[in-house]
Amino acid sequence: MLTNTFIDNAKVMAKGQVTIPKDVREVLGVASGDRITFIVEGNTVRIVNSAVYAMQVLQKEMVGEAESAGLTSDDDVMALVKELRNEDENA
Repeated sequence: MLTNTFIDNAKVMAKGQVTIPKDVREVLGVASGDRITFIVEGNTVRIVNSAVYAMQVLQKEMVGEAESAGLTSDDDVMALVKELRNEDENA
């Protein structure tokens, strides 16, 4: 059994609202006003921090993009940033 695995539960209220238990909120790193994402896979639902999930999706989609753009080193990236900044200043 995993060391960070635990079970908690909550009651579904009349309007479908559920209070996320404090321990779960802490694991997700969410607080009042934050957004969460429900990922439904068959009859299983995962709840994730929306900001973290969005970043993970973006990272997966960006794999290989730097290389395909010819950015193979930190120097390449810095040169591109400098070029773009110069374009902004001259526009």
